[in-house]
Amino acid sequence: MTQPYYGPTGEDRQTIEYERTFIAGDVITGVGYGIQLTLYISCVHNLWTRKEHTRQRMFLLGYITLMLLIGSLYVAVQARTVQFVYIDNRNYPGGPWTFFLNSQTAAVNVIFYATLFLLTLLSDLFVLWRCWVIWAASGHPKLAWGVIAFPIVLLLFSFVMGTLWVLESSQPFLSLYSALPMAYGTSYYTLSLGVNIILTLLIIGRLLVYRRNLLENLTAAHGAHYISLITIIVESAALYSLFALLFLITYAINHPTNQVWLAVASPCQQIANLLIVYRVVDGSAWNQNSLSTTGALPSIRFQTETNRGHIATHISSFHLAVPPPSERPEPKGVPQDAV
Repeated sequence: MTQPYYGPTGEDRQTIEYERTFIAGDVITGVGYGIQLTLYISCVHNLWTRKEHTRQRMFLLGYITLMLLIGSLYVAVQARTVQFVYIDNRNYPGGPWTFFLNSQTAAVNVIFYATLFLLTLLSDLFVLWRCWVIWAASGHPKLAWGVIAFPIVLLLFSFVMGTLWVLESSQPFLSLYSALPMAYGTSYYTLSLGVNIILTLLIIGRLLVYRRNLLENLTAAHGAHYISLITIIVESAALYSLFALLFLITYAINHPTNQVWLAVASPCQQIANLLIVYRVVDGSAWNQNSLSTTGALPSIRFQTETNRGHIATHISSFHLAVPPPSERPEPKGVPQDAV
């Protein structure tokens, strides 16, 4: 007995694939939001239970709260869009995807683009700040400003193109996948991704230099603790750059899976930021004074050579604080007057 067909009619294969990935993206967004919410609660708990509520801690608390509010709105309008497309207008001629493309002026779609744009912009600014902090840890803030000058320019262009993308995508008879909005969107995400990749490489490169210098003066265990692979991945926000690149490629060639990669990239961007904030609150993240305080380096292995009764201590150019004389360990086997 032949099974009756109840599937879509009058739709090509690519349209059907877009309808499928649209639903899949909404599910992935919900999973990502759950991870964000868990990390947010952990960060808020650690921030609020600290004895000293410094200006930086209050700023981070405000930042992650703002990001959560915008992210919550983003998830809500995406869920509402699914209902709007697949339930409220299920019999629209051409199917759900055609209705979605023809209803871009609807409030839920405008809010969707606006929240996505704001989340990306605020996340880019956060990674820019982390890049400055890590480069300034070398004790040269002016060098750090010089390093991020070009990413700042790219970020300004990204802001302009993103604004045009949001405005054009929400115009009547246009959509995210129309020719002009798609050109603006591709330019915007190319610039935004370019900023993230540049900042990621700058952070990774600087941390690898720090790692090499630290390993020359610390034991392997301590060096790995301060500049481990997970530290480099988290501090550089590389998690987002990977999925953003996949979204940009599939979006530029108009492949249906771009809906999935967008749904993965957006939560990953917030998760990467929250992981950095968690490390900042925990005291394990890099800050401007990481290389000038002994608090970050509890055990230092000095390399010494004895030459005619004198000790030559080899250490890199880090500005390490010297402990008081009473706390210095006396060298074994060396006369007191030879120190």
